[in-house]
Amino acid sequence: MSLAIATAPTYGACTVKRARRTKDQIGQIDRQILDVLNEDHPQSVRHVFYRMTDPRLPQPVEKSDRGYRHVQRRIVEMRRVGRLACGWITDATRRGYFTPTFTSAADFIRSFKGQYRADLWQHSDYYCEVWTESRSIAGVVQADCEELAVSLYPAGGFTSLSLPFQGAEYINEVYAGREVVIFYIGDYDPAGVLIDVSIERELREHLDGDVELIFKRIGITAEQVREHNLPRKPRKEGDRRALHITYTVEAEAMPARTMRALLRGHVEALLPPRALEVSRAAEESERALLDGVAGMLWRASP
Repeated sequence: MSLAIATAPTYGACTVKRARRTKDQIGQIDRQILDVLNEDHPQSVRHVFYRMTDPRLPQPVEKSDRGYRHVQRRIVEMRRVGRLACGWITDATRRGYFTPTFTSAADFIRSFKGQYRADLWQHSDYYCEVWTESRSIAGVVQADCEELAVSLYPAGGFTSLSLPFQGAEYINEVYAGREVVIFYIGDYDPAGVLIDVSIERELREHLDGDVELIFKRIGITAEQVREHNLPRKPRKEGDRRALHITYTVEAEAMPARTMRALLRGHVEALLPPRALEVSRAAEESERALLDGVAGMLWRASP
């Protein structure tokens, strides 16, 4: 199928021509996006974009800013017209701030009983956290971190001095003599392979001397790039950092489902057997108790 050609503005003697996708080609990209999100959601726009660059697709998009913008526009359009559920796209970079209010103490208890969580880690020999290079990755694994009751820190690249300090202070307060394990997910590129090294160094500087810390990058690694055939880009010319990195792979290149399964496997290995099952039974019992308390307060209210 041929592409229509759009002629861009002329700059001096140079005329830039850019291929414009046909209606059928756009429709095929839309179907590919819906297939990926039907299979696994929520995902970030960047995750979906990397799936769309797969050359095995009927209509792959280019690995460029232009390709990313096209996928982003198609997702926006499908969400606006109701073809794509808004909740299937995660965006941890923007969120609102709310002040909850309640009609009574009973209303308060009923509203928050769902947030009651039994301590999954009370019988574990470990204290566990997850750190990510970006908020985009954090948005993809947030639900799993919440279910597994592990703290999640999106560093935002080379992070501020404050975040590792605050993280270390929290660990000092709650680790209770257990071994501390931090799992990290970030890009495989000249900057990305240095960010986790910097975070670990800053954390160790502020941890109490008796804290035993294991800091482990679980993604992205060179082995995973080969194993999953993740899309690569050439490193930027002139970047003198980490010269042993010959190509770049963003963390979002790993399919979201694979990333979640990878993270859950590492975290669940630190939990006692049947910890999730036991905690869910305890939560159901305690929430029933809270329901009873709310009922007594409601009956006692004027």
